[in-house]
This record gives sequence, C-alpha cells and structure tokens, in this order.
Amino acid sequence: MDQVDDKSVAAESPAEVEFEVAGEAAQLSLGARLATLLRPHRGVVYLRGDLGAGKTTLVRGLLRGLGYQGAVRSPTYTLIEPYEAVDPPVVHLDLYRLADPEELDYLGLRDLLERPGLILIEWPERGAGALPPADLELLIEHAGDRRRIRLNACAHLTSVLSALSDQAAALD
Repeated sequence: MDQVDDKSVAAESPAEVEFEVAGEAAQLSLGARLATLLRPHRGVVYLRGDLGAGKTTLVRGLLRGLGYQGAVRSPTYTLIEPYEAVDPPVVHLDLYRLADPEELDYLGLRDLLERPGLILIEWPERGAGALPPADLELLIEHAGDRRRIRLNACAHLTSVLSALSDQAAALD
C-alpha cells in the first residue's frame, strides 16, 4: 500500500519538514500536493539524493499536479527539459552529467533565471558556484523500502511547508 506519513520534525527553524513515503504512488502524490502549494510562487528548487532515490518521480508528481499529462523523463542527457504548458512554467534540469559549473553559462542559465516560473534542479552540487541559492530544497534518502524526504524552505516559502504538513496530517 502506498502511503505518506507526516514525520514533521520540530526543527530549529519552521522552515523544515520531513515526510516518509512508501511507494511510487505516494511520492507522486506528495509531488502533486507540493505543486498545488507552489503554484502561486516562483523560484529555484533543488532536489538532492542518490541515484534512484526518486528525484524525477517527485518532479513527475509535481508536473502532474500542475496539469501536465505528457511524458516526464529525466533530463540526464539533455540537461534541460522545459514545460511551458503549465502554470507556472517549469524548467527541469539534471546536472548529473555536468563536467564543470561554467557549462551552465553555455546552457543559458541566466536566461532561464530571468523567466517566470519554477526551476527544478537535480544534482545542484554539480553547479555549485554558478547556481543561485534554492528557495526550496528537497533531500530524498532511502529508508529501507521507503523514502525519507526532507524539505527546507527559505522564509517566503515556510507557509508552503506548513500547509503541506497540515494536508498530510488531515489525510492520516
């Protein structure tokens, strides 16, 4: 059975919340709920985690939550995958194959940052020094057959984390 357990932590800052999810459907659902809450916002979202942790699965859920019905693939080889037909527009980057952060200039990072919408970045550590700070950061870790997802938000997105936590509590 796929499920999401709210494991909200009393962190030093109200800008952090943690969930455990069991199964792909639960991870997609969490992404969709996050999309609903992020819809009025714009900014940069970092997705961190080992290979196979489910970063792209969470992105797929987020895009489904914004109404996108097409295929959502990891941009491991293309590095950038834009989704203009959703509101807000989304650009999904996967920097795993990036050899040097300076390559982001050639990919048009400055232009991407000037556009309205959400920029979802997998493997942001590969672009260290060239990327802006994250407005929201997700760390996805293996926890047996589950995934532990920790979300950290900057001050203007703490309400998103509070609402996400409240929604999870209401579903239990």
